Amino acid sequence: MTSTLYHPACCSPLSDHWPLPLALPGAQLISTRFDPALLDPDDFTRCGVPGMSAVSKRQTEFLAGRLCAREALRRVTGAPCIPAVNEDRSPCWPAGVVGSITHGAGWAATVVARREQWRGIGLDVEKQIAVARADRLVAEILTPLELGDYAALNEAQRGLRVTLTFSIKESLFKALYPLVNKRFYFQDAELIHHDSSGYARLRLLTDLSEEWNTGAELDGQFVQFEDYLLSLVGITA
Repeated sequence: MTSTLYHPACCSPLSDHWPLPLALPGAQLISTRFDPALLDPDDFTRCGVPGMSAVSKRQTEFLAGRLCAREALRRVTGAPCIPAVNEDRSPCWPAGVVGSITHGAGWAATVVARREQWRGIGLDVEKQIAVARADRLVAEILTPLELGDYAALNEAQRGLRVTLTFSIKESLFKALYPLVNKRFYFQDAELIHHDSSGYARLRLLTDLSEEWNTGAELDGQFVQFEDYLLSLVGITA
């Protein structure tokens, strides 16, 4: 990938590799790796990204996500702009565009698509959760139905189950929140199916709007790479 725009040393060259099982028609996913130790205080100005007051890790992941968004928007719309920040801290996408930014543990990505094809889109990356932490968090993240077979899983399976459920529900929130303008939480949706192909299906357990109410189901997908889990939920137009 080539670009005449400034690219900071704290971020690896941008990649347009689609790591998930199923490509979304018309969507563009751009990713990068980032290293806070290599952040230059002038990188924000050079990149045209508004600065922020935070520790270097937070600054670098924010910068990395915005650079991915700029390139994804360039590819989808022809305009390489930096999304502003809404009052609720979510990205403010240009008219006619939906998107999602995620970052964690040195990896960042953005997915962008035209609203005429996708009404909502959510992307989330998580580091694999260690089993000891998974066992501590499980009751917060999994619903009673999801907890049904948890105790019978081995350690690796328990860690993966909590990581996947956490991530896919984060992706669901990012996809739905702009449509319903109502916050919801881990116990307000459940993962009713997932398989080795990377396919997942979720069900809402609360009413968010007339359209998105209790019992509504949505498709998602996920992939494991290195020690990350990446998930995505897309809502077709």
